Amino acid sequence: MKIVIDSIGASLTHEQDGTTKMTGLYTEEAFGILSDLWLRVGWSLRYSYSLTWLGRPVIQLPEDLLRIQEVVFRVRPDVIVETGIAHGGSLVFFASLCRLLDKGHVVGVDIEIRSPNRDAIEAHPLSSHISLIEGDSAAQETAARVSHHIRPGDVVLVVLDSCHTRAHVLAELTLYAPLVSPGSYIVAADGIMADLAEVPGGRREWAWDNPREAAREFVAANPNFVIEELPFLFNEGSTKRRVTYWPNAFIKRLA
Repeated sequence: MKIVIDSIGASLTHEQDGTTKMTGLYTEEAFGILSDLWLRVGWSLRYSYSLTWLGRPVIQLPEDLLRIQEVVFRVRPDVIVETGIAHGGSLVFFASLCRLLDKGHVVGVDIEIRSPNRDAIEAHPLSSHISLIEGDSAAQETAARVSHHIRPGDVVLVVLDSCHTRAHVLAELTLYAPLVSPGSYIVAADGIMADLAEVPGGRREWAWDNPREAAREFVAANPNFVIEELPFLFNEGSTKRRVTYWPNAFIKRLA
């Protein structure tokens, strides 16, 4: 895509697939085009690797954290399961929400929890809200260990943010979706990979080998789950366009 911005004339011209179109710069359409570009450039520059939450690197886009915070507040889960721990920032983020809501516990799963990260998480003031499980998140025995942290009647929310190949995410969806409560969600993070195949640092196979494809395949085979475009709980603006690394990520259990 070729984009030309005329800030004086307040217009944006974009060319794609041989078609050229001009739109007003201060329009929802222009906002979408520029947001997509910002996401691509920011991903290539590893912008999300510059953020922390209560002292731990969080490696998430700020808008995605705010949006899933809205989900946690609405669902009020007893257990939040997250696959993929890295430095533990997301676990601490969810644990802080549990503390604020005076409800909930976080279970983090990773195939390898490095000693410095484990030590920092276990020493964190919110560690009492966090349990760590080391193991392959796509393995049946690991999912069984996770299930031991869930009591009958618990409301469960799951976030999948480990290995992002289609096969791995699909295996995780198959294992962890049965743990999700009706009305709650299993979230397949980083579906933006589908749009990053040609970005510096991306890979061509991401065009088809990504969490978004896994989510679509899972929902097609499981009618009790749907991909939901989250409603804006508050919006006095003129756009409903999300700026996210998690497109088509929120898979809601209906029954």
